[in-house]
Amino acid sequence: MTRASLFVCACALLIGAEAIGRYKGLEFLEPCSREDRSLESCLARSANALTEHFRHGLPQLGYSDVEPIILDELHIALGGGPDGYRAQFKDITAKGVSSLRVTGLRARLSDDEVQLQLAMSIPKIRAAAKYRSSGTLILVKASGAGDYWGEYEGVKAKVFIRAKPFSVQGRRYLRLQQLKMDFSVQNIKMGVENVRDSNAIILAALNLFINTNSQELLKEMKPDLRRKLVQVMTTFVEKIFAQVPYDAWIAD
Repeated sequence: MTRASLFVCACALLIGAEAIGRYKGLEFLEPCSREDRSLESCLARSANALTEHFRHGLPQLGYSDVEPIILDELHIALGGGPDGYRAQFKDITAKGVSSLRVTGLRARLSDDEVQLQLAMSIPKIRAAAKYRSSGTLILVKASGAGDYWGEYEGVKAKVFIRAKPFSVQGRRYLRLQQLKMDFSVQNIKMGVENVRDSNAIILAALNLFINTNSQELLKEMKPDLRRKLVQVMTTFVEKIFAQVPYDAWIAD
């Protein structure tokens, strides 16, 4: 065997060993040590490495595309009585979530439980939906149906995860026990268009009200939106935990 052949074989063995140590297809994850004083920074780097790869899809985890994020429907209610404003948003699609970055991470690890608190930021999310509304806004009859659009800039989120380690065939995994989250948005632009049975003056007044009171409208939507996002995130985290061994994150 030539020296060149020996060199190629040696490189292949080293690469194979690293792939086994870091799990094939997930070599970009940096295993962290619980004894490392920089454990939380290490976990944040691994989390960001995972999100960066998700932007381009991770077919090895069953994600060829991660966007758009889809929610089935949301509701909003303003005011009471027969003329109170009610709106329903359906077939909601959101793009931009995959640009999230983990900006802070706190961890409490034990043999029986893992607790993670993550701070995240997303530069901009664009959303679209079909909407239907009834009632009155700013003394204007706002009943109708059409298209909704929204641009949310400076999105900040905090996520709390509690999980329990368990072993399967010599490998440790995590089972999600609890997930909570909250979020805020710095700047919001949104509006409605293609509204049936409406005229330009009423539509302009409606969109002016929506943008002038966007934070208040988000506040009213938040409970329902947060519940839906927790459902989406729970499904996502459970899938990640089921496919990415705990040992890929923590080496000891």
